[in-house]
Amino acid sequence: MGDARYLIGVQSGREVTYLELALHMQAWHVEPPPLTRGVSRIGLLISDPVEFAVTFVSLVALGHWVVPLDPTLANLAPPELNERLGALHLTSVVSDQPAPSDLGIQWRSVEPGQGRHAVQEADSGGPVAGGVILSSSGTSGIPKVVMLASRQLLETAWLVARHNELAVTDVGFNPLPLWHINAQVVGVLATLVAGSSLVLDDRFHRTGFWTKMEHYGVTWINAVPAIIARLMILRDNEAVPESVRFIRSASAPLAPALLVEFERMLKVPVIETYGMTEAASQICANPLWGPRKSGSVGKPVGVELRIRPLEVASTPSGTESVVGEVEIRGSSVIKRYESAGLEDRFDEQGWLKTGDQGYLDGDGYLYLVGRTDDVINRGGEKIFPREIENVVLVVNGVANAAVIAIADDVFGQVPALYLQVRPGSADDPGNRIESVLFEVRALLEQRFAKPMRPVEIIVVESMPVHATGKIQKRMLTHESVVVLKRLAMTW
Repeated sequence: MGDARYLIGVQSGREVTYLELALHMQAWHVEPPPLTRGVSRIGLLISDPVEFAVTFVSLVALGHWVVPLDPTLANLAPPELNERLGALHLTSVVSDQPAPSDLGIQWRSVEPGQGRHAVQEADSGGPVAGGVILSSSGTSGIPKVVMLASRQLLETAWLVARHNELAVTDVGFNPLPLWHINAQVVGVLATLVAGSSLVLDDRFHRTGFWTKMEHYGVTWINAVPAIIARLMILRDNEAVPESVRFIRSASAPLAPALLVEFERMLKVPVIETYGMTEAASQICANPLWGPRKSGSVGKPVGVELRIRPLEVASTPSGTESVVGEVEIRGSSVIKRYESAGLEDRFDEQGWLKTGDQGYLDGDGYLYLVGRTDDVINRGGEKIFPREIENVVLVVNGVANAAVIAIADDVFGQVPALYLQVRPGSADDPGNRIESVLFEVRALLEQRFAKPMRPVEIIVVESMPVHATGKIQKRMLTHESVVVLKRLAMTW
């Protein structure tokens, strides 16, 4: 297996075998000042995907706490960079970018294939410590610091590999950002435990995508709904390689209509999943074989999951299931946050409140209807944004849709719909917007009772999104969002 390929870089053309990975790990030898295993917090600020992955695996295997960082942080002014890095209590930063001037933290430069830096493997007789530390603001804006031990990362990676039946002959493709938990576990580590290969791209490139999959012999793709939507329409002379056996979708809701249409047109199964950083990336997944239910994120994989009913029972249209908050626990799930103010997210039995709302069908499949802080309370009536968004996304020309609550003097809250429209004719882009709005309005009137219909539709130039494509709803009303058209609805 030593000469088998582990990682392949699209931009660099660099390939790393399993033997080279082992040699790379050995090359992290001791230089003053040494880093003590289990104590060091090493920031990873590496832009090259292959070098990031190799260094990430090496440092975690050596028992260090690794803090993956967005490579664009290196562009910040030194005072702001110092503040960001200081808040994470880093002992050093490993980077393939030049050290900024006036930086108050040790900066260790690394070049591709030359990872020789100060790392001391201490306490060699004990269990391997370390893991990954990730920080995010979440949908509420409250900073959340999560520490996942290496055993939790590897356990989840093994579950991902087993669920997707990854074998040594598989070649995965990952265009997702490596400083997020999905790419780290589902891409890099699941490939490692399966002994298979992974192609790493710096980001998603639509041009020449399927030709690239053919060139590398890709058998599965790690994607998000925004990527799947762009791949659905084949361009001139494009064809999906026969080697591609499935696409895994995560990180954001996938509209049921999009999934069904994608599979019908491209004949490639889409495995919709659900996860979060706190669970080392995976909570539920639809099966490779057997029923893959459109609109569902599948069944729990390796975790316990329950639905805690809301104080006021609510049911989404078309089902008799009661909606509640999704709670999880298990060996791959954190037991606490490292940041203060989030203690109430856990109960006495260790159940973690995910902040997501959903319901289970009779077969144990989970359906998500929205975030707890997204649900709109219209005079005591609960409106689930995802229900409306999934319907609107069916309309030809709608690139993205988001429903949020706006204040109302009578009902307290009412829904507003934000739309991003795909470009139409360059000669008459306004006509494209008008035609999409006409279809959206007709569909809303057909599918929903008047109280559920948005009181306003706002067409924006683009949606504010995270690196993984998830819409930042709390940013929609920010002045930086460019509004192309605002339409007050009279139903």
